[in-house]
Amino acid sequence: MGFTIQDMMITSEERYRMRYLAGKDGWSNSISWVHLIEDTKIIQNFWGKELVVTTGLGFPTEEAMMELARHLVQRHAAGLVVNTGNYIEELPESLLAYCEDNHLPLLTVPWEVHLADMMKDFSIRIFVQGSTDEQVVNALISAVEQPDNQEYRKKLLPYFDVDGTFQVMLIASEGLDSMDTVDRRKLSYRLQMYLEQITHNGSFFYYNSFFVLVVNAIKPELLIELGEGMLKRAHKRMPGRPLYVGIGSPVTDIENLSVSYRRAEAAANMAMRTKTAFLKFEEMGMYRLLYSCTDTGLLAQMKQEALSVLEEHDRRHNSNYVETLRRYLELDGSIQAMAQSMFTHRNTIIYRMNNIKKLLGTELSTPEERLPYQIAFYIRDM
Repeated sequence: MGFTIQDMMITSEERYRMRYLAGKDGWSNSISWVHLIEDTKIIQNFWGKELVVTTGLGFPTEEAMMELARHLVQRHAAGLVVNTGNYIEELPESLLAYCEDNHLPLLTVPWEVHLADMMKDFSIRIFVQGSTDEQVVNALISAVEQPDNQEYRKKLLPYFDVDGTFQVMLIASEGLDSMDTVDRRKLSYRLQMYLEQITHNGSFFYYNSFFVLVVNAIKPELLIELGEGMLKRAHKRMPGRPLYVGIGSPVTDIENLSVSYRRAEAAANMAMRTKTAFLKFEEMGMYRLLYSCTDTGLLAQMKQEALSVLEEHDRRHNSNYVETLRRYLELDGSIQAMAQSMFTHRNTIIYRMNNIKKLLGTELSTPEERLPYQIAFYIRDM
């Protein structure tokens, strides 16, 4: 998950006498770049995940500091480091409260710290961690695509408990593949900021039309909490960009990562189709089998075999035999219930059902006779 605020504190608490004052929930924010700024103009060009360092020269008042913080929150910055002791002696309580409420890490270093050396140090660490993350992502993709080729195992061994538990969460949104690369990266940075409490026991990347979060040695309840929290923050700060989350099953051992990924993919696809914000694979019922079937031609054939006769009849005669059959199956063959739900006389329902049975060549009297049509409607809904 990159070089994070937590990583920075570990290396900087003693070396640069850095103090963490507010925004504690942002400790897992990863840092994409470091900027020294004394005005807010450059912030409009931020992509997200930037760490801002300031001496306070350009922010001499409480309101100016608050404006800076608001801009950083709007642009999804990773955090704010204030060089105290000359232009700013003490940070206002209003700034601390705002950063805490908006999960913006607020840190200080004393005036004696040489900012150029500190920023160079951070930049090198960001670059090194970025290269490591790229290698990790490539190995995880190999684990998904070629689980039997165990080369990925030794590559991931230094970073994960490869014998432990893994789980995949996929984040989907309309038109991701058609988005401009820059816009998609900006969206990726924002989502990483919303996924609080994930650092190096997880990896976040874009793959095969989804944003992917792979977690290791995390309880399923925590992953659900992370996903729901991310959706809540995204809905608040990106109301025009609906997101859909699919959660795969937890698995043991990295060689089974592909199982969790495929199940998360099924859940994410169904979540998008049904406009359900958050869906676990285990909640999908019969759809677990259907969405896990990679042979889409077979699914189309099963639907066609079951319903094509009725669909053709409806086209030719402007009837609604397909919908009538669906209600018959949903209501367990109750003519009275069908008449009530379809606002149609029961004799009309009986007449239609007799015709439907003749067209299909079955009495639909046993579960075995009804099953192909029930499955066909599941497929039709997909």
